[in-house]
Amino acid sequence: MKKGWQIKSLDQISTNLDNRRIPITKSDRVNGKYPYYGASGIVDYVADYIFDEDTLLISEDGANLLARSTPIAFSASGKYWVNNHAHILKFDSSITQKFVELYLESIPLDDYITGAAQPKLNQKALNSIPIPVPPLAEQQRIVAILDEAFADLATAKANAEKNLQNARALFESHLQSVFTQRGQGWVEKTLEEVANDNCTLSYGIVQPGEEYAEGMPIVRPTDLSTKVIRLAGLKRINPKLADGYKRTTLRGGELLLCVRGSTGIVSIAAPELAGANVTRGIVPIRFNPLLKPEFGFYLLNSESVQSQIRTKTYGTALMQINIRDLRVLSLSIPPLKDQTM
Repeated sequence: MKKGWQIKSLDQISTNLDNRRIPITKSDRVNGKYPYYGASGIVDYVADYIFDEDTLLISEDGANLLARSTPIAFSASGKYWVNNHAHILKFDSSITQKFVELYLESIPLDDYITGAAQPKLNQKALNSIPIPVPPLAEQQRIVAILDEAFADLATAKANAEKNLQNARALFESHLQSVFTQRGQGWVEKTLEEVANDNCTLSYGIVQPGEEYAEGMPIVRPTDLSTKVIRLAGLKRINPKLADGYKRTTLRGGELLLCVRGSTGIVSIAAPELAGANVTRGIVPIRFNPLLKPEFGFYLLNSESVQSQIRTKTYGTALMQINIRDLRVLSLSIPPLKDQTM
């Protein structure tokens, strides 16, 4: 450790204000302008406040303590309310508060967390986390460097997201032009007409069931978040649960179309998914030689097809499209030699 640095516990460098926390059930909250903080930040706005000072809030419980998808340490200032899911620490120095915030965000806390179903970081465990504390001037220098780095990172992220949006818009424009500026040899076919003879265009009825080690992988509508669906991360179930519905057994390479919930989402089953199956809400699609699968993916994502799906989608609590309507979706198909995109 560098000269002048010390290892301290949080109760040595801050005052814990947990005893001032007051939870308010959602039904009892009165809407207002003051932030209402919980384990992962602001969860609501209420009509009153119990704090009017700078503090550091640290998650006390919740899955995010392990997942770390959002910050577990975050500063609060001004007037606000805190429930009993976040620890509240008051520091003498705002620099030390920021230093501790950045430090806690940079280290794993798994060894200090108890509980699997409901992870928890109690006050005793929180205080047992060793904090390397440099002199105040050094804290200020480190915080300044990290603040600048995070600002640069935020700018780079914003630029990347903007570039991605521009690229996506350009791609969408090109995609639509492909399907609207038809050339010689294009034909109009229904989805049923271009489906392979052994593809029944049926949705899965496999029930998710319990997790089954080394069992059969299944694809659920929530898994359709990437262009290509692979084995990693898929739920596995007892293979007997799919014995009665072989027609949706995957061979790999199918298009997987969501017909319940987020209707119209399309993914491609990777070859490694051969032998897997799908749950209710997904229709596996295999094409006949008239249509290449890769081109079919973009075709089903085109506005001409997606607009038909939107028109045929019904329901309020659960949006879905009838299989009969799905089978008669109209597709504009160019000759095979023109389908490579």
